[in-house]
Amino acid sequence: MTKKTKKEIVKTISNEIGLTQQKTKEIVQKTFDAIVDILVDEGRIELRKFGVFQVKRRAARKARNPRTGEKVDVAERFVVTFKPGKEMEERVMAMEERENRRLRDEAALQAPKVKATATVEQSADSKASAVFDATQTPMSGLPADSENSIKSPILPGSPNVPPMPTDPMPTDPMVDPGDRR
Repeated sequence: MTKKTKKEIVKTISNEIGLTQQKTKEIVQKTFDAIVDILVDEGRIELRKFGVFQVKRRAARKARNPRTGEKVDVAERFVVTFKPGKEMEERVMAMEERENRRLRDEAALQAPKVKATATVEQSADSKASAVFDATQTPMSGLPADSENSIKSPILPGSPNVPPMPTDPMPTDPMVDPGDRR
């Protein structure tokens, strides 16, 4: 995200409304000065569709110097707080959602792609075997080819292979297992 300066804001407004940059700069500066004057005099200014600036008193407290670890007293002071308006919050949240979506899409593009197929072959002596072919696009960016693909026979009863079903009838959770017709 780039940093926008007052000069860039003046230039943008000047181009939009057709005033000179010098005149626009005076108007922008007078607006900022008016906000500060109102905060000093009244302690609060509400700008509809933008937000609320408010002067608050921050109480005295004990703090710790992070370098030395020494405890120090921090005096009471006044600070300016800002609470964004509803419209600003909605626009910022929409920006956040777009950024999150962009990051998810970017992560999905960088994730390795896996393609897997399995075929079951039955030989003449009625022994079933399966051949598993998984081709994974490597993370190094090399193209998937025959050197990167994995082909290994999977035999029934082998470790890490689920047993083949012996019951030819599918199980239905709504049907009692003892009630087969």
